[in-house]
Amino acid sequence: MTRLLIALTIVAVAATVAWWVQRRRVPDAPTQRRYSTPEQLDRSDFVRPEAPWLVAVFTSDSCDKCIEVATKAAVLESDDVAVANIEFTTDRELHARYQIDAVPTLVIVDSDGVTRRSFLGPMSATDLWAAVAEVRDPGSTPDSCDQHAD
Repeated sequence: MTRLLIALTIVAVAATVAWWVQRRRVPDAPTQRRYSTPEQLDRSDFVRPEAPWLVAVFTSDSCDKCIEVATKAAVLESDDVAVANIEFTTDRELHARYQIDAVPTLVIVDSDGVTRRSFLGPMSATDLWAAVAEVRDPGSTPDSCDQHAD
């Protein structure tokens, strides 16, 4: 009977320790890299700082999609919209300064340097041009379907 009590005590202690260790173990969070866009730019770092709007496209020569995005953005150049293609190998300092860690990164910036809209990765020309139209003239583009009431 004594041996049975000792065995039960050992099993109970082992079970308690196992439960406590399991409870203390925190599962590792999945690793997820989050890319971000700059919230504000110093307009004097870019072409035509006097223009009311800036479309800055951070690119790399080794990125196929960057060429497409830069080409779509170039069409937006006007008296009111300056467009800058900031290529990594020629403008490493600006990529570092604004912590650009993914290309293409495109930001639409107002005259104060505040980012009003941004894109990470490729986008359609329609989405880009609509975004510029909307920040320049709020309400000028139709609401998206997900904003309609059922």
